[in-house]
Amino acid sequence: MVRATSDRGVLQPLWTAAAPPAHTSPALALLDLTQFAAALPPAGAVLGIDPGEKRIGVSVSDTTRLIASSIDTIARNKFAADAQAILALYDARRCVGFVIGHPLNMDGSTGPSAQAARAFARNLLGLRDAPLLLWDERLSTAAVTRTLIEGDMSRRRRGEVVDKMAAGYMLQGALDAMKERLAGG
Repeated sequence: MVRATSDRGVLQPLWTAAAPPAHTSPALALLDLTQFAAALPPAGAVLGIDPGEKRIGVSVSDTTRLIASSIDTIARNKFAADAQAILALYDARRCVGFVIGHPLNMDGSTGPSAQAARAFARNLLGLRDAPLLLWDERLSTAAVTRTLIEGDMSRRRRGEVVDKMAAGYMLQGALDAMKERLAGG
């Protein structure tokens, strides 16, 4: 990213010619699994994001989209700082799309957390035009926490890794569903 000085002497970010355009549609792009899979190129990693209140778990798939790996936890800050950290990971891994955790209520309705995840996705699309899937992540953190407890991990250590592992768990679920859908199942 190149910086230029505005007429007021303030440094302003300018995107280089190679930077992707921002998303211009007011609606969220591609919420359906089939549409998301069709919008992706044949190969390329997908970034999984689990936006929580305090931390954002981040995971990435391999380029064949078979395996999800947990890669980072970002402490929540202002959206601009969070997005910068996420887009740096996205670009470094040459990702081709986003899967964002959508924490629906147990009855399938949307509550405050799901609305916050949708707003997060909408804001991220405002910065990067890329295929995006909101994926139901109900109980992903609970499943990961249960596994970590069974593995006798300390409470402190669980707190350090649960968010990124939940992002990996959520992304793996989306990858498996996409694979099944493409296989005709």
